[in-house]
Amino acid sequence: MKKILLFILLALAVVSCEEKSAVEKKIEKVAVPEVKIERFDKLFFETKPDGLPKLKLRFPFLFPPETPDNVWLQRMNEPFLRELYTEVEKKYPDVDTLETTIEQLLKHVKYYYPKFTMPRVITMVNDDQTVKSVYTDNLIIIPLSLYLGKDHKFYVNSFDAYQLQQYEPSQILPDIVTSFSRDKIVALQDKTLLSYMMYYGKLLYLKDRLLPEVADNDKIGYTREQLTWAKENEAPMWTYFVENKLFYSSDARLPNRFINPAPFTKFEMEWDNDSPGRLGQWMGWQIVRSYMDNNKNVTLQQLLAMDAKTIFDKSKYKPNK
Repeated sequence: MKKILLFILLALAVVSCEEKSAVEKKIEKVAVPEVKIERFDKLFFETKPDGLPKLKLRFPFLFPPETPDNVWLQRMNEPFLRELYTEVEKKYPDVDTLETTIEQLLKHVKYYYPKFTMPRVITMVNDDQTVKSVYTDNLIIIPLSLYLGKDHKFYVNSFDAYQLQQYEPSQILPDIVTSFSRDKIVALQDKTLLSYMMYYGKLLYLKDRLLPEVADNDKIGYTREQLTWAKENEAPMWTYFVENKLFYSSDARLPNRFINPAPFTKFEMEWDNDSPGRLGQWMGWQIVRSYMDNNKNVTLQQLLAMDAKTIFDKSKYKPNK
């Protein structure tokens, strides 16, 4: 019996891989213009004062008209910003690999959203530590100064340990997709924990589709060890949610316990200190994956517009044991 079950599982895995390969083969044929990243960071810090007007003409959206030129000239020579730029230059002497991976991302975007507009891709240095990569209708802006690596001296004294993983270079593409998703996923219909879980489950599933070559731990911003912990504890987490009737609860404390960034997830169990934060997001992801595996006729756009209860009820989700 065990041999038969193993055979079935292997057969299903082969079919799944073949289906994925068929989609990826189609995406390989999608034509998008070659991505050429515009290094605004280089231009800004290597431009002489008399070159500022020309720079403003090339990048008018980066220079608010109400800001006088003397402010920009001061920023060009501000010691901390120049040090940031020096560190970016060390980490990113070229962006060839980034151009290639963004081009692949845009092929996937065009496949699923054929009417998309090819964006300009611009890198910059910024002392604002809160705004990560941004994707708008016609722009991708990447603040390279926020992707210098979790051990960089600029981060270790500014962020808690659980936040540092978000500043790895591997987070550039996932952050771009997070920004891209903001007008693609239907807003929360209510404040239940399930709604939050399905919202982030959809976001992470969108990363599955647009970033198939990116590792799962990078999609969610975990270390490999944190992802392993989530997988190994999937069944007891599911039991906890079910037994405590949390899915349809609107308790205002639940997002902070299970969804929002935190050093660990607050089950109020002995395992808490070993757990990564945001495990409600991770479990939502697994439920959405299960839904799409069991509802092959549903398109990506239909999924992103669907209500949380429908996904949950039709997911046939069962945790790995």
